[in-house]
Amino acid sequence: MGFGRGSRWRRLALALTALSGLAAAPAVLLAFDLTQPWAVALAAIGSAMIVSGSALWWERAKRLAQYSDEQVLKVQDGCLVLADGSLPRASSMEDPVTLGVHPAGHREQSTRSNVTRGDAREQPRTVPVYIPRDVDDGLRELLARGGFVLVVGDSTAGKTRASWEAVRATLPEHTIIAPVDRDAVRAALSVVAERRRCVLWLDDVEGYLGKGGLRRNDVQRLISGKDHHRVIVATLRAAEEERLTAHSTEEGRQAGKDVEETLSQAHRIYLPRMFSASERERARARDWDPRIAQALDHADDYGIAEYIAAGPELLRDWQNAWSPNTEHGAPTHPRAAALISVAVELRRAGHSAAIPRTLLEQLHEHYLSAHGGSRLRPEPLPAAWEWATKPRRATTALLQPVDHERVEVFDYLVDVAQRTAGPGHEIAAKVLLAALPDCSPSDADAIATTAYDHGHFEVAVAGWQAAGVLPQETAAETLTRRNNLARALRKLGRLHEAEAEHRAVIAQRTRLLGPRHADTLISRDNLANVIRDLGRLPEAEAEHGQALAALTDVLGPEHSFTLFSRDNRATTLRLLGRLQEAEAEHRSVVRIRTRLLGLDHPDTLVSRDNLAATLRDQKRYAEAATEYEAVLHSRIRVLGETHPYTAATRASLSALRAQKNVSPE
Repeated sequence: MGFGRGSRWRRLALALTALSGLAAAPAVLLAFDLTQPWAVALAAIGSAMIVSGSALWWERAKRLAQYSDEQVLKVQDGCLVLADGSLPRASSMEDPVTLGVHPAGHREQSTRSNVTRGDAREQPRTVPVYIPRDVDDGLRELLARGGFVLVVGDSTAGKTRASWEAVRATLPEHTIIAPVDRDAVRAALSVVAERRRCVLWLDDVEGYLGKGGLRRNDVQRLISGKDHHRVIVATLRAAEEERLTAHSTEEGRQAGKDVEETLSQAHRIYLPRMFSASERERARARDWDPRIAQALDHADDYGIAEYIAAGPELLRDWQNAWSPNTEHGAPTHPRAAALISVAVELRRAGHSAAIPRTLLEQLHEHYLSAHGGSRLRPEPLPAAWEWATKPRRATTALLQPVDHERVEVFDYLVDVAQRTAGPGHEIAAKVLLAALPDCSPSDADAIATTAYDHGHFEVAVAGWQAAGVLPQETAAETLTRRNNLARALRKLGRLHEAEAEHRAVIAQRTRLLGPRHADTLISRDNLANVIRDLGRLPEAEAEHGQALAALTDVLGPEHSFTLFSRDNRATTLRLLGRLQEAEAEHRSVVRIRTRLLGLDHPDTLVSRDNLAATLRDQKRYAEAATEYEAVLHSRIRVLGETHPYTAATRASLSALRAQKNVSPE
């Protein structure tokens, strides 16, 4: 199937040919000896008008043709196409690996008695026969309706395979439009918008979201209306969903709200990693495939799809590689393990593109040293690369080469790292900062958000500044990033820069969105925080009051942004000496946040920390110390020992204890 606007070009060519014929009208009249002055005059005037108009039409046609050619090239370069350059139909695609399904490892023959090497039911080379999942009927029903369908689950749970089997079964004649990365999304969207029956395929959708990628408005434009059947099919690892949508603070959620709003439009289906009893029964009916048979032998410990993709074995290889290299006959590979660790951390941080080998080499010593450095007797760098990039179990490599200069890390490792990382496991600021020069603007924006959540505000500033104005970015998206940049500048104490940036954002948001839009009001509340830090307390309280009143009216009294503003205003009241008002406000916000979010939620802890400061300023030191201690223990558990918010509470408690020694209650 081609890309074309062929019928449009044919109609335009016929119209221009007709115009050319009409332009020759005076000559035709003279040829037939029709010389009446009025006829010749009318023909001449009409001819002049047509010649002028046709020139404009030809120019427009050339521009449209050039645009069409450019779009075709962008799609051919950036999307999955057949050998002849055309987009495939679902029914024409035989190998699901091309769409992101993990290839299956080749394993030894099963010991099960009903499996023989001569079984005539020969499975595809790269993947075994499909085992129907419990979600299949619901998934296929959603595809038949159309719209945005998101399948969420752990890495190697079988998300991509289940999605693909559902597409092939339900929409065999639909065109598949599968961009290879975020840079190809805009061209892909233009093609999707022209098709009546198509599937926009976004495996590992996190790589297609964010600035310059798929946006909320894109989803609405593609799936609205009734004269088509367009479907967006996306997969997302559960740990990645957590990273994208669960930020440690309300401020972090401001930075990630565009992605959350895009994902919120999808019909979400969760696919468990572990197979259910009924799914295992279906697998047993297919255990003539030795790969399925062996996976069933381990089904109590691992998901069947997980085991087939060799995820657990590759994870063990990486973990075992850290062992000291002490036995000559059984060498280990700690340097390779360090290279892999850097790649995993960069993916966790938001670096979605293939990673340069040079960057991994530059940063891996940090991880090698943390595990023992020279005491591990690490292997030479060439040997480390050879081991890390070697395919295992005839399936994937721990680091999969993309070309001679870049690699991708097996996403199963990233998934495990995200699921098992405790609150004290922060991605080092030096790692985040070193990644920025190589990043695409979209990845720089994602890394900046990660850095802000982890309290690395200097990296956040560098990331948002490096992102610049992204391709295809809307003005509202640019302003969101500038608002985030201003908040990070405030955290670094660069208050005058922060104030100027906030004021510029407020002016443009007011013009674009209106003075009572939630984004405009949030910017005003953020500006009030900066003004407060500059010591202009009455001005700050007035700005907080106006923003809070409008947010309460627009979003409601218990919306997270309203509570954020209310807590900020209470802090300003405390600094103005209006301590009883401040205490009442803080206690009210603590009660609401505890009810809505829980006592140990990061936002609740912010309010409890502010309440402790108000109690301290009222010289109720014992109450303040009790609250500070509770907040400190919770922040250590939730955010980690080294997070800046944990450090701030620890410092406040230490100062209070010192003050109590000289200021008895």
